[in-house]
Formats: sequence, structure tokens, C-alpha cells
Amino acid sequence: MTVKAGTTRMRMRAVPGARLAGLPQVQRLGADVRRDIEVVSSVLPFKVNNYVLDELIDWDRAPDDPLYRLTFPDRGMLPEPVYDEVAALLDRNAGREELRAAVDRARLRLNPHPGDQLQANVPQGEDGALGGLQHKYRETVLVFPGQGQTCHAYCGYCFRWAQFIGVPELKQAVSGPEQALGYLAGHPEVSDVLFTGGDPMIMSTERLRAYLTPLMDPRFEHIRNIRFGTKALSYWPYRFTTDDDADELLRLLERATALGRHIAVMAHFSHPHELETEACRRAVRRIRETGAVIRAQAPLVRHVNDDPSVWARMWRTMTGLGVVPYYMFVERDTGASQYFEVPLHRAVSVYRDAISSVSGLERTARGPVMSASPGKVVIDGVVRIAGQDTFCCRFLQARDPGWVARPFFAKFDEHAVWFDDLKPAFDEPWFWQTEG
Repeated sequence: MTVKAGTTRMRMRAVPGARLAGLPQVQRLGADVRRDIEVVSSVLPFKVNNYVLDELIDWDRAPDDPLYRLTFPDRGMLPEPVYDEVAALLDRNAGREELRAAVDRARLRLNPHPGDQLQANVPQGEDGALGGLQHKYRETVLVFPGQGQTCHAYCGYCFRWAQFIGVPELKQAVSGPEQALGYLAGHPEVSDVLFTGGDPMIMSTERLRAYLTPLMDPRFEHIRNIRFGTKALSYWPYRFTTDDDADELLRLLERATALGRHIAVMAHFSHPHELETEACRRAVRRIRETGAVIRAQAPLVRHVNDDPSVWARMWRTMTGLGVVPYYMFVERDTGASQYFEVPLHRAVSVYRDAISSVSGLERTARGPVMSASPGKVVIDGVVRIAGQDTFCCRFLQARDPGWVARPFFAKFDEHAVWFDDLKPAFDEPWFWQTEG
């Protein structure tokens, strides 16, 4: 796999949140927009790059363009009291320490680690917690490579935003592969490894090889599936085409598949326009040529994709490209969730209307799905039982494998936006509360 002669090598130019308001495209949008960018990006992390700016955002529609809403700050992303406090400090040129203290307080209010990520998911070793690993489900371990804890650009709704704000106690990362490999060698029940972040595909191929190649050894024959959670196909597809080590990366994936491992690129597509550039489509073709499978997921979020026709178009496009639709997630209760969240009953309707309008081959996405503390919960619909409207739910994954696929019912609540808002139907406790 080689880059064709004459192919232009693109160079990424990243623009961090503090500089977004100064972009020429943003200068046209008005003083209020620029002020909101300055205030919100003081609290939440933002970053775009030249590909996002030039290929994805329709600046004639901004700030109402969905890809702009996906990647740029908006006032509604912060609770009003938080916005007002930070804005007042910026207006009076408060000192760095005073501003930092206010920002730190604000970030803690925004639930930086939802779903018991640090309290219940981090495994224990002989010397204490194994930071940078998560083992929530029996078969699956998440690995956070230290060099992969950033992204080519950031989504405003990111539930891993705490990885990017420079607070060590909130960051999950392993300094190198040794700790992860040691843990996996001692846990033969684990069949799946998910390299996540941040974005592991921002790492060089040399660094990725240090994690991936040892998993080809016989002592890791229990590791059947290796996943890479990435937004690179959306935000920097050149990682797989013209970056200096793109060919080397593809050869690494090809070797792993040839040795019998299932390699899954867990792509993150939020809007069909991300799939429509030639750069993305070429990257998809090259990955598929290695034998790796691309599966795609994203949350359902306001301002970006809260429309069944958007999801139907996206799933059709994915399937046509050979990308497997995987999950429609519910926006997690963290960060800018108040700006992006959709009521659960509406999420059910969007999913139902989207899935019913595509063909059988295009109906592989499961949703709406919540990665909650006890497990991964899908809402199958709203049903009326004993004169009461209820959400019909089940676990797709769970801390206890015995809970998987067991249906349970929650009271219908038109205001509920997350799993923690739900209450058991019929005034009985959740079954895992009595069994676990």
C-alpha cells in the first residue's frame, strides 16, 4: 500500500479554543458569537483543524451549520450562572489564579467523569489502581494510551472532555504498553481490547505498533478482537492516506488481520456530511483493503443530528461505503450535555423513524443506547402495561453478564434525558439492585 506519485501530502494545522474567535471565518459572525466563544472555551476544551474548517463546515450557514455546532462553542453549553461568572471575570481582566479557580469549580459542576468511570471501572493491581485501564465488562478492557489522549479536533458534546483540560487527577492514561499488556496476559476471560482516548489514531504508527504487535503473540491468543475508537475518518482522514506513516499504519492493520485478529476501526460519524468528502471515502477504502472492519457510532444530539432523516441518510451512506452502522447513543450527562441532550422519548422516536425508513442491511445500528453505570442500556420503545406508559429497556452489556438481554421497565417520563432520570415501573426496585 503506497501513496501514488503526485499525491499532495496534507499538513494539519490545529486551532485551539483560545484562538477560534480570531479565525477570519468567525470574524464575520458578529461580536456576540466571538464573546461566547471566548467565555465557553475558557471552561470546556475546543480544537478544530484546517480540514474541519475547509471541508466540513458550510460557512454560509454558520453558526447554524450542524458541523459548526458540533465543533464550536456556544453560550448554551454552560449553565447560565457559570457563563455569567466566567464572563464577568474575563471582562474585568481578573488574575490568572482567580480565573483558574472559577473555571475549576465550573468543571467539577459539569460531571467530568460520568458512569462511575474512575470509581468502579478501573481495575486493581498489586500496587493499587491501574490508571489508564477500564474493565467494566467481563470480555472487554479499555486502554488509554498516554500519547493518544488528544484528538485531531474536538466534538462539543465529548463525554471524555476531562482528558483534554490539563488536570492530571481527571485524566486517564497509561504511560506505555507494559501495564496494559501485563493486565491482559493475566485475564484470559478478556477477548476484546479497545484502544481509546482521546484518539489513538493521533499516535504515530511506531507508538501504535508497540501496543498492537505484542497482542499477536501466542500468550494473547484469548484476545480475538482489537478495536480502535477514532474520529480520524471524520476530522483527519489523511491519517490513512497521505500522512507520512499512513502506509505503515495500514500494513500494521493488515498484518494483524492476517494473523487472525479481528481489527475493528470504531469510527465516530455524527453527520452524513462527514462521510461525503473524497478524502474520507478514500480513507475508508484503504482501511477496508487491510481486512479491518469499520463500525460507526455517535450520540443523538440537538443542533447536529436530532432528525430521523439525517440518521437514515447517514446509515444508507455508511452501508454503501462498507461501513457498518453500530450504535446511536444518548448524549451522556457530562460537559455540555444541557446544550446537546434530547429527551429519551424523542430519542426513541428519532431512532424508530430512522430505522424504519432504511433497508434491512442498513438496520444494524442499535439505539438509543445509554452507557450508564450498571451497563449499556438500550430503550426498545414505549409500551403501555397495566394502564401505564413505560420505557421498555434491556442491557446490551452489563457489569454482571447475567443481566445481559434481560428486559426491564421504567416509568415514562417526558422530561427524562438520561438513565439516572428514570424510575422503576410498578414501584419495584431494579432487578440488579436486589441481585447485585
